[in-house]
Amino acid sequence: MNPALALYRAAQRTLRIATPVVGRGGSKLARGIAGRRDAASRLVAWGRASREPDRPAAWIHAPSVGEGLQARAVLEAWRTLRPGLQSLYTHFSPSAVELARRMPADVAGYLPWDLPDEMASVLDAASPDVVVFTKTEAWPILVGEATRRRVPVTMVGGTVPPGAGRGRWPARTLLREVWRSMSLVGAITEEDADGFRRLGVRGEAIRVTGDPGIDSAAQRATVADPEAPWLRPFHEDPRPTVVAGSTWPADDAVLLTALAAVRRRVPDLRAVLAPHEPDADHVERLLRVLAGDGWRSATLGDVEARGDARGVDVVVVDRVGVLAQLYTVGGAAYVGGGFHDAGLHSVLEPAAARLPVAFGPRHANARAAGRLLAEGGAREVRASEDLAEVLTLWMSDESERTYAGERTFGYIQRHLGAAERSAALLDDILPRR
Repeated sequence: MNPALALYRAAQRTLRIATPVVGRGGSKLARGIAGRRDAASRLVAWGRASREPDRPAAWIHAPSVGEGLQARAVLEAWRTLRPGLQSLYTHFSPSAVELARRMPADVAGYLPWDLPDEMASVLDAASPDVVVFTKTEAWPILVGEATRRRVPVTMVGGTVPPGAGRGRWPARTLLREVWRSMSLVGAITEEDADGFRRLGVRGEAIRVTGDPGIDSAAQRATVADPEAPWLRPFHEDPRPTVVAGSTWPADDAVLLTALAAVRRRVPDLRAVLAPHEPDADHVERLLRVLAGDGWRSATLGDVEARGDARGVDVVVVDRVGVLAQLYTVGGAAYVGGGFHDAGLHSVLEPAAARLPVAFGPRHANARAAGRLLAEGGAREVRASEDLAEVLTLWMSDESERTYAGERTFGYIQRHLGAAERSAALLDDILPRR
């Protein structure tokens, strides 16, 4: 056996055994481990009770929220092509729990432990006709068990950013057979297609399809309802508004200093801050810092309860699932993640809302960010002074703001259709029943 795979399996077994201890508490790690405790049995129960052998079925996996939104766009397009499709959806991150509840799948939940007994039991009970991974993440034991059962393994919205860990040891050794086993990879760009070839995916299995996340972002911006309780207070009190999405503490240090500088030039400035992980501790810490800096702040929940945003300078978003729509009340956006090692979060949602976008320097993981920079709709900032300068420009000069926003929106409009292309490729793999 591949030594890296043997170590990987040993680590998975150890974590499974340690679940009663490590899965305690409310940390993200604990919630993720605890969520796997009954994941396999839940999917097996669905397979035994609800799997209809005369209908095709797909197992779709996406690690977290961004990938899940890509997967949802493809699944919705696929169900239009194949109304009888059954589907099970799994995720890895606790951040995706709420999205999983809204996924248009027959059953959804955490990915089971990537061990032969768990993956084999789910594959045998659910009997999928294809396994679909999204964007980056493929699990070696699941791939191996599916391949042994002659179930095609695929990926949609696939990307290999420069310096991706999958190209280095130990991931390259661990995943060598995974990439060789792929029947289809829908790559976002030609650069991504080249990356998958270097990983070992057969050239004939690779297609360039675009990013299904663009279709998802466009759809969510289009359906944003101004009368929704989380949007109406902003429309009833229009002010120059910066929406900062998926921020981390490393972003806050730059962003809050910049916003204070912008407010000196734009006195009626309002900000919407949406932490990537809006747990109570993070929200309370932000509110305390804002109060100390002289901002009148409130949570989004408080604003909704009052039905009024008047008198509030900063709204802190205290839940997930509404950020894409909140971008539609902004004049400019800041996207978090570019000031720490995890990398930039999605710039597609603000672009779909016609907003100019600013972000930190660590964005090599996000090809769309580079495209928006080239289009003239985005700005990279390296310090609070840079961010203050560009936000002041966008918030005080309507022509500059409109020009940049139209450039980002134009990028979205020119790259629609990846979800339908991905769904069509997947549908060709399904058996005709």
